[in-house]
Amino acid sequence: MHAAQSVLVVGGTGRTGSRVVQQLLARGLEVRVVVRSSAKLAPELMNIPRLKVTEASLLALSAPELQRLVSGCDAVISCLGHVLGFKGIFGAPRDLVTCAVTRLCEAIEAQRPRTPIKFIVMSSVSVHRSNGLDARRSAFERAFLWVLCRLVPPARDNQRAAEFLLEQVGTRHPFVEWVVIRPDTLLEGDVTPYAVHAEIVDSLFSPGCTNMANVAHVMCELVTNASLWSQWKYQLPVVVNDQRSTPAIGP
Repeated sequence: MHAAQSVLVVGGTGRTGSRVVQQLLARGLEVRVVVRSSAKLAPELMNIPRLKVTEASLLALSAPELQRLVSGCDAVISCLGHVLGFKGIFGAPRDLVTCAVTRLCEAIEAQRPRTPIKFIVMSSVSVHRSNGLDARRSAFERAFLWVLCRLVPPARDNQRAAEFLLEQVGTRHPFVEWVVIRPDTLLEGDVTPYAVHAEIVDSLFSPGCTNMANVAHVMCELVTNASLWSQWKYQLPVVVNDQRSTPAIGP
């Protein structure tokens, strides 16, 4: 097992992102976060020297500032998302995730690291893979997702961010390796047994559940576990709570 020395987390004050920051610090890693307000971070974290905080709007940072943030990092984790509510769903920026993913990849490329940086993006089961790769999707579900991506900005944003990694970054980029995590309905709660699947598990209309702590855990595992990274890189794994006694991977 190889533990990365430094990880940049964006969206680190969100419900899942805050768990990612806490779990990375608990593993002894150095963590960099970009937050609009450091007051949103848990007070007990602010006294940890391994946490480096940049107060800024991520999309307002210049290209050189982003390059400095990713310089020396072993991994970048994005837990960015749109806040629930009318303004969060339909207000600006509608392309938050896509812009952030694109600009961070550009910043990594500009740094030309000696070894590829791991880029882990939290997404949603509403994101679909084309060419029938999500074979469990019914024709009706695929049609529903097509409409959803055109009417609901966050769904379109998540889809475009995933497509950027799939089509623009691809699997041969010299500086970026990536994984897009697709959790199902997010729940509070501690880390519990969970399963990671290559394809969709549940129907959109009968969804499964995923603890936010489990999403954070699998992201941290991908950062620190080289064999797990090799298994899932360039894929869009689905993470769901596992009600069985033995998880596919997990704590």
